[in-house]
Amino acid sequence: MGNSTATTDLDVALEKHRIELTGYCYRMLGSSFEAEDAVQDTLVRAWRSYAKFEGRSSLRSWLYRIATNVCLDMLAAGTKRARPVDLTDATPLAQAALTPRPDNTWLEPMPDARVLPTLDDPAEAAVAKESVRLAFMAALQQLPPKQRAVLILREVLAWKASEVAELLGTTVASVNSALQRARATLAERADAGADAAVSDPLDEEQQRLLERYVKAFEGYDMTALTALLHEDAIMTMPPFDLWLRGPADMAGFMTTIGASCAGSRLRPVQANGLPAFAHYKPDPEKGGFSPWAVQVLEMSGGRITGMHCFLDTARWFPLFGLPLHLEAETDDIEEGA
Repeated sequence: MGNSTATTDLDVALEKHRIELTGYCYRMLGSSFEAEDAVQDTLVRAWRSYAKFEGRSSLRSWLYRIATNVCLDMLAAGTKRARPVDLTDATPLAQAALTPRPDNTWLEPMPDARVLPTLDDPAEAAVAKESVRLAFMAALQQLPPKQRAVLILREVLAWKASEVAELLGTTVASVNSALQRARATLAERADAGADAAVSDPLDEEQQRLLERYVKAFEGYDMTALTALLHEDAIMTMPPFDLWLRGPADMAGFMTTIGASCAGSRLRPVQANGLPAFAHYKPDPEKGGFSPWAVQVLEMSGGRITGMHCFLDTARWFPLFGLPLHLEAETDDIEEGA
């Protein structure tokens, strides 16, 4: 086969763009799985129609054009993904009820490694991280799809207005107008940068805060844990629409409905440009620990402001490459755990 080398070269050339395209589609769609599907569709379409690619633009621009069209088609149904805080008011602990909503309701977590390409420029890397954080992603979901694409391409990926106009088949004036409207909408959502106080890499104070959090959570020490929480801290638990505000209700939930999480283990992961943990809780049947949640934490001013617990572990743990069981450790056995 004379063209097998060319085919391999094309596969390699397309694959180089997978991570950044996944980041783009994830920002557009708010779903880790839909983003990966969209990128796969993009690469298949590019592979099939490569003979028609005349090189008038770069391969990268051409792939972004295909990916944008794929995302706009997927968004045509009009679904907007959200966090529990976007849909209901906080629930007082006394009225807490776990009511699930369908998967496609929720903004989904994403491992950093799948969406954040390695960037040499620290400023570019910081922008990339901030633009996949949960608060910013939730704000993006409020924008109409084309405004969303313009904002991501211009503000996150630093494309020129003329490049975006060419990609979308529109005018520079139209791109500038869409960007202005998108910025105005984001400005109205004051929480869009709520977690931007997380530095990259984490500073010493933030590292210490996380160490204290792990110790308090694994020890299920509510006095120590509530001391780390901001007075307006929130706790969310998709797929349930319940969310709680304030240390007292959060600790109250964890010692009542969430009491079976006592004795849990946390393992660090990277998600949405934020500190995160794989949460395993004791498994009374098998022994050891079973997956319970991927926790994504927001921090500001030396306190934890958000604990976002994504509970659909059958989906999230494989996505993060996490084991579906942890054996009890020697010290657990010695403690009689």
